[in-house]
Amino acid sequence: MSLQASVAHPPASRRPLLSKTVRWLALLALCGAYIQGGLVKLLDFAGAQAEMAHFGLHPTALMAGAVIALELGASALILSGRLRWLGALALALFTAVAALMANRYWEAPADARFMAMNAFYEHLGLAGAFVLVAWHDLTERLHGRT
Repeated sequence: MSLQASVAHPPASRRPLLSKTVRWLALLALCGAYIQGGLVKLLDFAGAQAEMAHFGLHPTALMAGAVIALELGASALILSGRLRWLGALALALFTAVAALMANRYWEAPADARFMAMNAFYEHLGLAGAFVLVAWHDLTERLHGRT
């Protein structure tokens, strides 16, 4: 069997491992920005509070703590597979709300509108991806394939 054929069609004994590994790596990539954001906020709590103040979220310490807990906790749920659907829906809602708060392109000056619009729709796409993760997880649970 050629190398190309073995990559395209791994032996049946390796397919479940490959698919689980690829799935977990894809979920890690999806959660990557939230893990990074939560860790940066945790390591620079003053900066996290300043970010909360910038968006008018008060009390800043409580809001920063809640965002850190949400970003890291929901990512952990998704990556662990335990209540994956809940973590995914939490990040979907968080991402949609954050996009509405931070990327209001319809209010941006003309020279900033394009970048804000791109960021808004990228975040909307991320939220949709998390909804798909939740849907797949709930569907698998319904059919007993967890």
